[in-house]
Amino acid sequence: MSASTLELCNKSSIFSDEELSLFDPIKGPKHIAIIMDGNRRWAKEKGVPSMLGHWEGAETLTDVTKGAAELGVKTLTVYAFSTENWARPAEEVDDLMKLFELYLVGKKESMIHDGVRLDAIGDLSFLPKNVLAALDETRKATAHCEKINLVLALNYGGRDEIRRAVVKILQDNVDPASLTEDLFSSYLDTSRFGDPDFLIRTSGEMRVSNFLLWQISYAEIFSSDVLWPDFSSKHLLEALIVYQNRNRKLGG
Repeated sequence: MSASTLELCNKSSIFSDEELSLFDPIKGPKHIAIIMDGNRRWAKEKGVPSMLGHWEGAETLTDVTKGAAELGVKTLTVYAFSTENWARPAEEVDDLMKLFELYLVGKKESMIHDGVRLDAIGDLSFLPKNVLAALDETRKATAHCEKINLVLALNYGGRDEIRRAVVKILQDNVDPASLTEDLFSSYLDTSRFGDPDFLIRTSGEMRVSNFLLWQISYAEIFSSDVLWPDFSSKHLLEALIVYQNRNRKLGG
């Protein structure tokens, strides 16, 4: 086991020494994006209300965030609510907004304890005031945390993000001749986090669903058949082992 791997292993580790011996954090991704898919399917299979599936999915996010931090990931960006999700039944949307508020308030102290810095991307202006207030409070409370960034994509759509970036560029009267890819990226919601190295989608679907369209240009992609509420830190480790064994060419 490498020294860096040993450093990760401690009394509170959620991974065994044997599991960690298969993974080299130096070769692992520093920024992971996850499309958390399968909450409603999980609930349907269990014969329970869809909101229970969403709640279990929220608990999964806590577990996976801890696992990601332990494996050396510095930023975890997750697709929590898309611009298209507003088209779902009004009752489900209302319940999801209540869940976001409960999650942000209820997990604040554990985020602080685990060194999780919370942030969000997307057009947040459409979110209810109570959700925005909870988001702002937890952001401020975790601003000093440095172990991992947990970025919630809320009212987020890749096309909408690009559209909003173009609007800001036009408002700033940017000279077209100076508009490089780096400059354009600086206008995106993710500018302070950089592009993800690895995109994971659960539930076996094979599409990116309007998520981080610009940023995943060279990301490695992994599809897991596991529904999101059943996805665990162990599944994350398995995915990261696959990642470290790939030969990233980055377009070269």
